[in-house]
Amino acid sequence: MRIRRILAAVFATAALAGLGLTGAGTATATATATAGSVAPASVTPGECTDNGGTIDRSTPVLPTCRGGMYDGQTVD
Repeated sequence: MRIRRILAAVFATAALAGLGLTGAGTATATATATAGSVAPASVTPGECTDNGGTIDRSTPVLPTCRGGMYDGQTVD
């Protein structure tokens, strides 16, 4: 009888610990995915050049950042 109670307590503790770890891992993965995947619609000339890009003014409507972190973004 005593062994049964001890085993039940061990399994309950393991189950609760497993739920806590699974929930924390999911929350961290979700936060990382949302924080890393958002790109600005346009950047300033300073942001473009500071992050390794050059400003291409030959585009028809707005200048575009070429190269670097903001490659392909319009420059305001």
